[in-house]
This record gives sequence, C-alpha cells and structure tokens, in this order.
Amino acid sequence: MNGDTDAAQDWGVFGRPLFNDPSSRALSRVGVVDVGSNSVRLVVFDGAARSPAYFYNEKIMCALGDGLSESGRLNPEGRARALSAIRRFQSLARQICHGELTAVATAAVREAEDGPDFCAEVLRETGLKIHVIDGQEEARLSAQGVLLGWPGSYGLVCDIGGSSMELAEIHDGKVGKRVTSPLAPLKLKEIKGGKKGRKAFINDTLDKLEETMGSQRNRLFLVGGSWRAIARIDMERRGYPLHVLHEYRMSAKAISATATYIAENDPEDLRARCGVSANRMALVPYAIDVLKAVVRRFKPHDIAVSSYGIREGMLYEQMPDPLRARDPLIEACRFAEAKDARLPGFGKQLYAFIRPLFNTARHDTLRLVRAACLLHDVSWRAHPDYRAEVCFDNATRANLGGLRHSERVFLGLALLHRYRNKREGTRFEGMYDLIDEKTQKKAEVLGKAMRFGAMLWMDPDADMGTLKWRPKKGELELHLPAGSQALFGEVAESRFASLAAALEAEPIVKVQR
Repeated sequence: MNGDTDAAQDWGVFGRPLFNDPSSRALSRVGVVDVGSNSVRLVVFDGAARSPAYFYNEKIMCALGDGLSESGRLNPEGRARALSAIRRFQSLARQICHGELTAVATAAVREAEDGPDFCAEVLRETGLKIHVIDGQEEARLSAQGVLLGWPGSYGLVCDIGGSSMELAEIHDGKVGKRVTSPLAPLKLKEIKGGKKGRKAFINDTLDKLEETMGSQRNRLFLVGGSWRAIARIDMERRGYPLHVLHEYRMSAKAISATATYIAENDPEDLRARCGVSANRMALVPYAIDVLKAVVRRFKPHDIAVSSYGIREGMLYEQMPDPLRARDPLIEACRFAEAKDARLPGFGKQLYAFIRPLFNTARHDTLRLVRAACLLHDVSWRAHPDYRAEVCFDNATRANLGGLRHSERVFLGLALLHRYRNKREGTRFEGMYDLIDEKTQKKAEVLGKAMRFGAMLWMDPDADMGTLKWRPKKGELELHLPAGSQALFGEVAESRFASLAAALEAEPIVKVQR
C-alpha cells in the first residue's frame, strides 16, 4: 500500500498529521524580529508547524519613522530604543530559539538616509543582520501571512505600518499583484493643509493604487497594528462579546460608524476602555481616514481582521508545499492532542464513532467535529468544577487559524457539553448568540456524543461499537460488541440517554454476541 492511499484510509479528507515530520519539526522555535516604522517586535513560533503558536511575543513602540518625511533620517530617540530592544531580543533568542534569528526592516529603515548605518550598528553591536525589504516584498510577505491563517483564500490584503501601506492580491493560495504606498499614519500627520490636505493626498494616492490593483470586490484582509486598534474600538462600540481580533469581521457601515465614534469620544478615555497604547491611539485618527477611503474605493463584500502578517509570512515562506496545503485548525488540534490528551490517538477513533450523527453535514461542519474530537480530552488537568468553562475559554480564545468567530463559539459549546449537560449559567452566555439556536443545538449534540463516547475509552485499535441515527424514525441505536458491554455501565447509559434526548430520539441498545 503506498503512502497516499494509507493516508487516505487512515485520516480521510483531513490527511495524515505532519507535525512530527522532519520538515515540520525544523520550523519549531523559529524567531523573527520585525523592525517596523512604529514598533520593533520579536516573535518566537512553536507548536504545530502549520498553525504555530506564539511561544514568545514582545513589542517595543520605537516610532523609528516619526519625523522621517521632514528630516530624511530615523527618529534619534526611536533609533536608540530600537537598538536596545534588538540587543535584548538577541540575548533572549540565544536561550529560547533553536536557530538564528531572522530580522527584517520595512519602510522607515529602507527610506531613511541613515538606514544602512543603523543596520551596520545593529550588526556590530548584536551580530544580527537586518534584511531591509522593499515595498513589493513587504506586501508579498504580509499576504503570505494571511495565507497561513486562511489557506486557499482570495481577496485584497491591506497591510498598514507606520510609514507605508501595502496592497496585495491573493487567489488560489497564491500572491498576485502587489503595490506599496505612503498611506500610513506617520506620513499623513506630516501632510500640509490639515484634514482637507490629507483627504486630497489619500484620494490621489488611491487613484494610483487602483490603476495597479484594478477592481478588488472580494474580501478585504486588514493587517497591521492600526487596523487592529480600530477593530478593538469597533468591538467596544458594538459591545461585541468575543475579544479576539483574528477573523473579526466589520462592514463598510460599521467602519463609518466607528469613525464617528472615534471623533465623538475623548481619545484618552477611549484608549483606556479599549486597551490601546497611547502611541497607537495617536495614530488611529489618521488610520481611520485611510480605511474609510480604501473601503469606499474598492467596495469589498467582506472585511476581516488578520492577526497574521509579515512575521507569519516569513514562516510560511519556509514551509514545504504539502504543509502549506494542510488545514491549520486540524493540525493545531492534532498537536494539542498529542501533547496534552491522556490517550493520544483516541480523537480519531471518537470521530469515527460519532460520525454517523453528522451524515448529511457539509465539510465545514465536519472539520469542526474533527477538531472537537481531537480536543475533547486536552483540558483534563483542569479542576472538574471548571473543566467545561476552561474548554469553552480555550476554544474561543486560542491562537487558531482558519476559524471564524461563529465557529469558535460552536467549537467552544461542543467542548463545554463534553463535560456539562446544560450550557446555561456560565459566564460565557453573552457569546452564545454569535450562533443561532439550531447551531447551538448541533453543538450540544456533538458535545454529548463526545461525552458518551469517552465512556467507551479503550485501546485505539479496539471496537467501540457503532451508532446508527435514524432521524425520520426518531431512533438512536447503539450496537455494542460483547467486549465493550462491561463499559456500558450506569453513567454511560445515562449519557447515552442524554444524547438521545438532545436528538429527540428513542435510545436503543443492542449487544452483539
């Protein structure tokens, strides 16, 4: 039997896990330094290679590009702070990274006349070589970062930094046209003519960008700290219950309303309520003007915030094509099961057992069922009184790519029901409304199916039995092999009855002889 056939039989549409392969292991503890116009950041990635977690993440707001348009040089105070930060990052990396740091610098360093001198000073003082990338490459890497979280996605990636804004087209998992521009807060604050002058500059620049990019009416992906700050403010305005920026969605109407909200509120009060730094908040009024203009110009059908950008794009660059093609959600869940579950591998068996309950489900639902089965036992160390809530909290707030907010809530509810019959009475009830009642019920069925299936926990190669679900007859039938009958005790019987009740079905048990 060849490897491809074996993978198909073992794992179905989800594919064999890859994170233990040498090509994937080589991506662990990868350190990246991003020297931006506004901030300097160290990120160390680890975990499942296709859906890496942030093992370490530290940012220093240096404002290297502040005043660059007038002086032509890096901000002196920012330059000193950046050098100090990089010294610290290099020292940390020697202790926690498995290889050398990779460092990139963007608009401020590439445009400043003392940019080469700064890079030479960093190399001399720390031994770290900074790769200064041009705007086209910055756009490409940011777009690849989006592809790390949304494999196969399509649309327009808009990455805003302190001194530049990049646009890149993505389709079929590849980066297409791309362009760079000076539409960024540190540049806009130096434009003469006040608000009227800035508006004219923004519109003139967008005219040129549109000539290159053409019509872009698909999804708009927002990358960059200023966009994330605006998203936080939008959440505050709406009273949105799930404070996870990645995959947060906004509409053109919402962005217009948030622009008004920003103008009408005291910046310091708004900053404190939304958890935005003072340095970042100072740039928000300029960034919101750009965002409104970009949305008016390109008229995207959907707007999504991406926490993944240039740093994740650099990691994506190192991935072999078979790994790039994998589902980041499934790979992350597999990694969690292998690391934390009491019986790694049982998730696959549990998925096969409860799969008959979802015979008519589409692929997007089945991947959530698969993810839930892989995660069903990773929180067993939590105190029993809080285990259900820990599961919900982990699912909704974890660093997972390829997962919409509604899907986070579905997954969280399913895992909550893995440990708890009722979903009422938790501190998360405000989030439930992100999915409708029918979907909440589906999550309950999945959770109770896992809750029952976990009672038949055994060797991964053993026969758990078979579920048959006949919705038209309203019957849920359990076929138990003789060897599993002893596991079907009083608690298991009660959980099977609870699952049947969630399906509004009659529970039927048949023991095979």
